[in-house]
Amino acid sequence: MLASVASQSMILNKVANKAVSNDLAAATQSKKPLIIGIVAGEASGDSLGADFMAQMNELSDDVIWIGVGGPKMQAQGLQSLFSLERLAVMGLVEVLSQLPDLLKARKELVMAFTQARIDWFIGIDAPDFNLRVAQKLKPKGIFCVQYVSPSIWAWRESRIKSIKQATHLVLCLFPFELEVYQRHNHPAVCVGHPLLHNLPKELVEISTQEQRRELIWHNSELNQFFVKRKEDISLMICLMPGSRRSEINAILPLMLDAITRLLHVDEHLCFVIPTVDKNHQYIVQDLIDRQNESLRQAVAVAYDESQTQTHFSQSIMAMSDMVVLASGTATLEAMLLSRPMVVVYQMNKMTYAIAKRLVKVPFVSLPNILAQQQIVPELIQDEATGENICREVTRLMNPRAYETQLQNLEDTSTWLKQQSSQSPVSAVIDTWYDYINRR
Repeated sequence: MLASVASQSMILNKVANKAVSNDLAAATQSKKPLIIGIVAGEASGDSLGADFMAQMNELSDDVIWIGVGGPKMQAQGLQSLFSLERLAVMGLVEVLSQLPDLLKARKELVMAFTQARIDWFIGIDAPDFNLRVAQKLKPKGIFCVQYVSPSIWAWRESRIKSIKQATHLVLCLFPFELEVYQRHNHPAVCVGHPLLHNLPKELVEISTQEQRRELIWHNSELNQFFVKRKEDISLMICLMPGSRRSEINAILPLMLDAITRLLHVDEHLCFVIPTVDKNHQYIVQDLIDRQNESLRQAVAVAYDESQTQTHFSQSIMAMSDMVVLASGTATLEAMLLSRPMVVVYQMNKMTYAIAKRLVKVPFVSLPNILAQQQIVPELIQDEATGENICREVTRLMNPRAYETQLQNLEDTSTWLKQQSSQSPVSAVIDTWYDYINRR
């Protein structure tokens, strides 16, 4: 894994000619280990953090990591001060109930980082939390980076003032995010989303039918399900209602309503739901078991202990003909896998009402935001109904509509890959070296 990560993108050339290593050595100018404070606020941040740490560990074996992260970051050497679940709070309204503990966690981290005398602070996503930590650390001479830009391109651009006060550099995942930083003269680099490098090539290169045979053969639950169905399948549709229980409770019933309607359109449709873990599998299966017999026979709920949740859900998408999913990073995965999709999302009504007043972009899914036009259907809040999901999936079953969306997804993927070149580690070291020289 370390070798593959280190070989990505621009860092390969830099490591080859020792530019990054020399910058690192010149900036430290001592035998003192580089102490890096790093904080991820949820599972996606854990993956980003682990990739960053792996690249740094390839460059130097003298780095000490302290902060908050999940199992992937801990496997790279992180001393995690507490569980990242403590920070994984979503939604404007939901944060309020957890605010006292979030404030306490911030205070604990600032104290721990100060005592450890960290050289860098890398805040991964969770900007409302991490930028406030950085605001306390930057005045102490600590080099501060925000990895994943706050959505100032979408709403509350005035936050650029606090971002400039808190950070020396922002690492953006998408090219459209850079414009606002350039306009306000603050260092920012587009490093691209890790999925551009980490998505297994075989998921893109191997045919859908071959993916299907391989995965069904190796997963006992899928094998049992498809043995009963035999070849009696017209289309396979992946359903992804989200990984949080609140998302599952809000979105899955809408999807199940849509399935009932779709089976009247085509009784040979087949649906597969990949789950995060066994607990989520039980939650999803319990909802399925309450449905009518025809729906129960049409839906497989699967979990694979031999794969990470990310890889398993990607494999399920790759073997499917289309995807119906909650808005989020999974929409980017589906786009890079060239899987036509229908995006569905519901949230707390008050959170949605507030967000609707503040957000200035017309789309919520990454494919549409990247394309700057609606290339995939979005069913958000009141539009998210079983009837509407059924209508959009039925429309996508038309070969012309399917091919049109597929081409749009592939064109957008190609453009995105062309715009993302520099690795996060080389961007951080370059900016840090300049910062050291200016002091």
